[in-house]
Amino acid sequence: MTRCRRDDAGQAFPIYITVVAGLLFLALAYLAVGQAGVNRSGAQTAADAAALAAAQKTRGQLAHLWVTDVLDPTKWQEIFDGEGGSDSCWRAHQLAAQNHARVKDCAWDGAFRYTVDVRTTKSVGDSIVPGTENLHAAASATAVIEPLCTFEPPGEGADKASLPQLSCKDRNWELNPDDLTDLPGPEDLFDVHLAV
Repeated sequence: MTRCRRDDAGQAFPIYITVVAGLLFLALAYLAVGQAGVNRSGAQTAADAAALAAAQKTRGQLAHLWVTDVLDPTKWQEIFDGEGGSDSCWRAHQLAAQNHARVKDCAWDGAFRYTVDVRTTKSVGDSIVPGTENLHAAASATAVIEPLCTFEPPGEGADKASLPQLSCKDRNWELNPDDLTDLPGPEDLFDVHLAV
């Protein structure tokens, strides 16, 4: 009877080795999936940052243009309509590179929207899953510039010594043409956010 028990114990060892090998294989496969997820997350971060950077650069241009023309309210509406900004996709390329990605495409609608497609420069890396050493993640993001202010355009014969009240999201700005030290900043005039 003792001999029979020893034979049973010897038969369990190969099953134990097979189970451990299977679990190890699964762990390595999950690691590969995790690496791919991290790479994909990095690509999305790079796309978001690139689109936001380009939109913020254009917002800065529009805000600067508004400050330059603050004494001529007849030009304000054009600025709040997005006229006068220039393509800032070069800024998207800079931010993508800082996040280990390359811009595949950057599209500007000429006013308020940037869409950026990126591809990571780092691959997923070697893993148990074949082909991942050459696999790069890709992602896309769209950033929107949204005007936050409204005003009543001056009519014909309006007093040129006064400026219209600028009503922005969180504040009304009473602008004094003789004292332009307290002007709204770019973030007061335009909001920049990712499109959902």
